[in-house]
Amino acid sequence: MNNKNYITLANKAANIQIGELKKIKKVFNNSFIDAVKLIMSCKGKIIFSGIGKNSFICKKASATFASVGIPSFFVDPTGVSHGDAGQIEKKDILIIISNSGNTIELKNLLNFANRYRVKIIGIASNSNSMLLKASDIKIVYPKLKESDPNGIVPTTSTSFVMMLCDCIATTIMEKRKFTKENFFLYHKGGNLGASLRLAKDIMVTGKNMPVIDHKRKFNDALKVMSKKKLGVVVITQNKFIKGLVTDGDIRRVLNNASKERNLDKIIRKYPLVINENMSASKALSYMSEKKITSLLVVSDKDKNKKNKILKGIIHIHLLLKDGIK
Repeated sequence: MNNKNYITLANKAANIQIGELKKIKKVFNNSFIDAVKLIMSCKGKIIFSGIGKNSFICKKASATFASVGIPSFFVDPTGVSHGDAGQIEKKDILIIISNSGNTIELKNLLNFANRYRVKIIGIASNSNSMLLKASDIKIVYPKLKESDPNGIVPTTSTSFVMMLCDCIATTIMEKRKFTKENFFLYHKGGNLGASLRLAKDIMVTGKNMPVIDHKRKFNDALKVMSKKKLGVVVITQNKFIKGLVTDGDIRRVLNNASKERNLDKIIRKYPLVINENMSASKALSYMSEKKITSLLVVSDKDKNKKNKILKGIIHIHLLLKDGIK
């Protein structure tokens, strides 16, 4: 078999799935709407359950729900008879996935849910199945052609159900006006978390900031800058930002014996400031554009005022250390 044949076979499988996945729109009906509304009104947790390949789909869907602020976890239906049912409360909602809907391992879970009136959203391809008969909301998806050579391995069907669960999650996100900032609350790690961090999440604050009053001396500024190691000292007057002095300003004075060591002579008035809710990546871009290594951070309400109170300082090394790009 030449290399082209491998690509041909992969394209064949992909084309089957792409064609079949277009049938997802048939599922966007009243049952889909009822499921979304029920989930949005849930006072408890969304519990996914399934057997075999669908168990992995359930775990992925549960993780997606949790990452967008919908409390969720996975329950193995085979463990219901061995104590796992204790995790399920009446205020919870079960989302159970089964292609045939007649998987025998689901029977105990369905009986438990019906006995204790736990709401069930059933997802299956067989409208006359055990699962959908026991469900409060029945989502029936069409019979799908699997993409393997024999048409029997769960491939297209698992992709279809995963997409369906993602569509439920994203619909709820839209209805709840879920923002990038909301997502960051549940996903602080990794590249995604880094890309969503704000200036206020990274800035140096409080006693760690190199700040001195405008009445202090040149040597005071030198000591504070050496101690805080941010390459700048912020000069304040009556708690408001008056200006700043950089390490370059200090060096130029020290290297010139004839130059007067007077803070007022070297202070940079009206330094660049950003508001605390600017994204960290935008702050880094701003630093690169202005060819500077530090930015002063103020509150949103102070950004356009003449007199600004310092809330924090961001240094380029802090951004790079946190993986900001």
